[in-house]
Amino acid sequence: MSRRLLVTHALPYANGPLHLGHMLGYIQTDIWVRAQRMMGNEVYFVAADDAHGTPIMLAAEKAGLSPEAFIEGIRASHEADFAAFHFSYDNYYTTHSDENRELASLIYTRLRDSGYIAKRSIQQLFDPDKLMFLPDRYIKGTCPKCGTPDQYGDNCENCGATYAPTDLINPYSVVSGATPVLRDSEHYFFELGKFETLLRDWFGGKLTHGAPVANPGVVAKLKEWLDGGLKDWDISRDAPYFGFPIPDAPGKFFYVWLDAPVGYLASFLNLCNKAGLKFDDFLAPDSDAEMHHFIGKDIINFHGLFWPAMLHGAKLRTPTALHVNGYLTVNGAKMSKSRGTFIQARTYLDAGLHPEFLRYYFAAMLSDTPVDVDLDLKAFEERVNSHLIGKWVNIASRTAGFVHKFFDGRLAAQFSEEQNELWRVLISHYEGVPALYQSGEFAEAMRRFVLIADLVNGHIAAKAPWAMAKNEDQREELHQVCSFSLAAFRLLGGLLKPVLPVTVEAAEQFLAAPIADFDSACATLHNHTIRAFEPLLSRIDPKHIEAMVEASKESMGTTPEPESAAKNPAKKDSQPMTENTAAATQDTATIGIDDFAKLDLRVGKVLACEFVDGSDKLLRFELDAGSLGKRQIFSGIRAAYAEPEKLIGRNVVFIANLAPRKMRFGLSEGMILSAGDGGSDLFLLDADNGAKPGATVR
Repeated sequence: MSRRLLVTHALPYANGPLHLGHMLGYIQTDIWVRAQRMMGNEVYFVAADDAHGTPIMLAAEKAGLSPEAFIEGIRASHEADFAAFHFSYDNYYTTHSDENRELASLIYTRLRDSGYIAKRSIQQLFDPDKLMFLPDRYIKGTCPKCGTPDQYGDNCENCGATYAPTDLINPYSVVSGATPVLRDSEHYFFELGKFETLLRDWFGGKLTHGAPVANPGVVAKLKEWLDGGLKDWDISRDAPYFGFPIPDAPGKFFYVWLDAPVGYLASFLNLCNKAGLKFDDFLAPDSDAEMHHFIGKDIINFHGLFWPAMLHGAKLRTPTALHVNGYLTVNGAKMSKSRGTFIQARTYLDAGLHPEFLRYYFAAMLSDTPVDVDLDLKAFEERVNSHLIGKWVNIASRTAGFVHKFFDGRLAAQFSEEQNELWRVLISHYEGVPALYQSGEFAEAMRRFVLIADLVNGHIAAKAPWAMAKNEDQREELHQVCSFSLAAFRLLGGLLKPVLPVTVEAAEQFLAAPIADFDSACATLHNHTIRAFEPLLSRIDPKHIEAMVEASKESMGTTPEPESAAKNPAKKDSQPMTENTAAATQDTATIGIDDFAKLDLRVGKVLACEFVDGSDKLLRFELDAGSLGKRQIFSGIRAAYAEPEKLIGRNVVFIANLAPRKMRFGLSEGMILSAGDGGSDLFLLDADNGAKPGATVR
């Protein structure tokens, strides 16, 4: 049965260009939306620029523009970036709109009339030169805890202390430099504490038919805040302020965090008015539609506490789910202008890098858990070149020419028995992919892609169609091998379509076989005629990455801080064993049973095994570890196993409780045990067939 979905992502603030940290969550949303459409669901994907607040007012003033003109220019740049990265919005809008003004006012008046709005006088710091009340971040002074000067009005970056801006020593206005003074002001508050029962019911799934509203870790954090006591939320700001005036309060404006999430609904209302949709079908309390928000982990308090309470208090439906992502680091550290790793989306594009390469890399790193994602630029280059070009595009480039040269572009009428069996194996791996997209487990879906591609490439390598082409007696077998490979290439295209929409569209044109949904990708294409193959993607040239980094530096004269292996784990030697540790093993010390018991030895079944581009020592294993889930492990045994695909299906023994190690190729989650002196003299330990994945080795 088709579901009806309203989907949004966090709104980019309209005070500057998008950077790759922004794109992480936005790309995650677009992939999920495209997958939902391929599942046959009715999806409306909307977003907007978050266009209000003091920072935008001051930035516009500095630029010599009106706030309205300033935000329009920013919005145009945002929309251009989203289009370049192939976003599939049904509507992209702005929070500075008539629809948002009407909805924010409606929600406020409903909350007010229901007794959820309170008024009281507070004291705030006021800039006597600019004649404005100052947000905390626009006040600086000396930290009252450690004495460090030039600290913001809410926390000290030196000692980490938090405080009220009135606690600062020698405070001054960031806007004018004047010494602020305390003044009384009447403010409006949303009484969040009245919604504790509602929030507990929402967290527990009572309002979502038992479906979880977020990852368990996110829900636990929200409950922690709830258990700590809910405070009233200040929803008003004093003039001058760029935003919407509060209907019954002259000189008062809605705080930006009130009308920003309402902007989701305003963008959808704008779409409804253009497309003839019914707004209440999605927002009424009894709606059977779903509302999904994709957000960063820094704003879960607004979306997990204030937003559902506001909606419920205003007699609107609560969200179905929050999908939360972590932060982005680059090369293992926070994005840095001096190192050239604070990268804008437009800088990435201008460097000549394909937008879908970033989409794939992010997909390969994302799961339902809001962990931080590291954009390791070397691993980015190697993963894209290996997976997308070396594994996927390579299937078509190695076989399509033979179909045209010998068979007039027509695929075979049937597969061999061997290929039919392999096709069933491929389909068994593919069938779970829609569920992985649904649950946000994109990384696992991409691992399925690699696994299927490796099986297909292994079949091509074993059959060697380039050798068959020289023997007329093998024409029928050549026809079947190439036809099977191209059907598998299309199957992989179906898996990748939410991630690489434009490239897969080009593959569809080559195959003359559109992929309408996940199921249609499973067709075997017997007796089907294809078009001539043209290269779909080109390998990343490291020079493009170097150009991007150079263009991202704060100034041409800035010299990046030297990075040692200790500061940047991604640059450590990737070998699993150094000469020093090897020498240490020569003098074996006696240990007790307690020492041995510290090792968690488990059986793992090899799901995938492949060479690692850029390393002449490593193999990458993917193991089924039973109840422990799947594990990725890099092992320095490449010299001993020239055909790693033959290890697939074997049982191995690995250390499960070894601290994960971040390598430049990815995260290694354990150590596989082997016997021998090293190099080609290494042999994996095995376990009998009766041993199940995850079984403890005693």
